[in-house]
Amino acid sequence: MERIGILGPKGTHSEEAALWLKKFLRRDWRLEICADIFDVLTAVKERRLDAGIVPVENSLEGSVNITLDTLARSDTLTVARELVWQVKNFLMTRPTVDVKAVKKIFSHAQPLSQCRKFLHANFPDVEIVATTSTARAAEIVAASEENFAAICTERAGKLNGMTVAAQNIQDNPNNSTRFFEIRYRPRDAAPIEHFDGDKVLIICQIDGSRAGTLCEVLNEFAKRGVNMTRIESRPARTILGAYIFFFDLETDAGDDALREAVRAVYDRSIWLKNLGVFPVTYA
Repeated sequence: MERIGILGPKGTHSEEAALWLKKFLRRDWRLEICADIFDVLTAVKERRLDAGIVPVENSLEGSVNITLDTLARSDTLTVARELVWQVKNFLMTRPTVDVKAVKKIFSHAQPLSQCRKFLHANFPDVEIVATTSTARAAEIVAASEENFAAICTERAGKLNGMTVAAQNIQDNPNNSTRFFEIRYRPRDAAPIEHFDGDKVLIICQIDGSRAGTLCEVLNEFAKRGVNMTRIESRPARTILGAYIFFFDLETDAGDDALREAVRAVYDRSIWLKNLGVFPVTYA
């Protein structure tokens, strides 16, 4: 039985996504609760877990930086799969609480942002409190005797004995989060030469002191027909103004075009890493 790390406690979107993927893939997985995303990735890196399911990007709020930064600085983590998960946020209260009398609303920072319009329209004067996870928000509200509410998954609310006050309260019905299944890959593993999957993730650092360098890199993909679905920059954490770039590439162009493009970008980079070729699953 494989041990799969997720952000805890029970009832997070990460747990819901992992449970769905376990059932979809018919995998013999035992989910292991971790305190935060960095702990998940560290446990996989140190081989205390077989894999981790971690968020990487939300369609409304953007990238999950700790996931990107940890991947960029690791030589042994690889992406095995992407899951696109539709996010549904619920306003949950204890059964005895009148939702009109709610004094505080607890949730993780991202769902609070995802539900900003709902909160402004319905609770303009209520104090909003950020927590480490939506599941932790549910725990806090369930344990309190005050008129509190939580924005969380329906599962998190029900695990803590709460009821639904409002459902699907996210501002955009198309709200979704991309999750990565992260696994360990030895440093001496053979270079990835075949692109059997839907996407490939490339990370590199280029010389930003010379004008047009990024344009030249992007052109290496474009002239070979390699479609880039996402580009993200993050500080290189070396000197001010130095950046690394993440490129999500589709594999439709074929092995030869991808190999040539990656090799050409490598030649134009200070360093480059291929973080994996992987399938994309839609929940």
